[in-house]
Parts: sequence; structure tokens; C-alpha cells
Amino acid sequence: MKPLYETTIINTGGRDGSVYSPDNIFNLDVAKPAALGGEVTTASNPEQLFAAGYSACFNSALELQLDKDKVEYTSSEVIATVALYPDKKDGGVKLGVKLEVTIAGVDQAVADEYVHKAHNYCPYSKAINGNVEVEITVK
Repeated sequence: MKPLYETTIINTGGRDGSVYSPDNIFNLDVAKPAALGGEVTTASNPEQLFAAGYSACFNSALELQLDKDKVEYTSSEVIATVALYPDKKDGGVKLGVKLEVTIAGVDQAVADEYVHKAHNYCPYSKAINGNVEVEITVK
């Protein structure tokens, strides 16, 4: 199958290193968060990067569904909170996600319907389905 789009990001140093694209347009330092034993820093971490990607992708899927059906709305916002939890299966850790979605200018029933459509469409939601617990709140 031919991809619609692909990108490459390189990491050096794991959680205490950097992530960058080959063309260097994307370039961030990453560091272990203080809650996991790291230093207080301005560097990002993998959970923040996942939250950024998921919130942007989900909101794009949401707006695509709204626009496709010509639903009038004022704005949309997706707040993604990504957490690490202990994984009792193997003693490691696992991800959990909370999405808080707001669609201004529509009633609750319409918001609920389109958030459900977006969740079924979003590539991030599809990728983690059955592997990551996702809690969605629609405001």
C-alpha cells in the first residue's frame, strides 16, 4: 500500500537526549520528567510528544467530520493528557490517555456524535485501540 504521508524522527540518548528530523525542521531536547527521577528542565518528554500528536490528530479528524457534514461550529479544542501507569502484567509501565474535547457552537448531542465519529476515524485512536485505555470527555 502506498502511504499518503510518512515522516522520520531520530532519537539519540533515549529519554535524556534529543529527537530530530533528518532535515532538522523538527528538533527537540528530551529529558526524563522529574516525576520519573529526572531533573527539572525545559526539555520535552515522550509523553508530551504523544499528547501533542494525538490532540492535533484527533482535532483534525473531528474538524474533518464536522466539515464533511457541513456542521456549523465556532471552534474545537482537544486537550490530551497522557500518563504512565504501572503495568501489572509484566512489571513495566503502560500508557493511558484522557481526551477532553470541546466543540463550541453545537449542542451536547451533536458534540457527542462527532467526537464518536472522530474517534473512529483518527489514526492515533485506531493505532492504540485495545492497547491503551482512552477516556474521552465531551464538553
